[in-house]
Amino acid sequence: MWNDLAAIHAASFTNPPPWSAQDLQASATGAGGFLLQQPQGFLIGRAIAGEAELLTLAAHPDARGQGIGARLVAAFLARAAQDAETAFLEVAADNAAAIRLYVAAGFAEVGRRRGYYAGTDAIVMRRDL
Repeated sequence: MWNDLAAIHAASFTNPPPWSAQDLQASATGAGGFLLQQPQGFLIGRAIAGEAELLTLAAHPDARGQGIGARLVAAFLARAAQDAETAFLEVAADNAAAIRLYVAAGFAEVGRRRGYYAGTDAIVMRRDL
């Protein structure tokens, strides 16, 4: 399973670099971690100490535009609300589609990490749960 998810992640990301199967598994099974899946996509989140973080979201490029990301974000918000009051995420500033998805889900920019992703800024986003 983790190798399949790593293949989707690798097809989805170059910057930031894709995560390995071991990275994905460690994030999903670590303290507060959880995995949400859809056909051709997945999300790994964490909820701990009253805060949730969307760690990564990947939809296979061949399956984009089918609502996978929106369904995963909605599931993340529902799951995160069980253990947290606030949700955070980081997104590459040049990932316009992801930013639109997160804004539509109620996230707003609260900060920026300059050059965080190999020269590309990371936008930090937040929303109440």
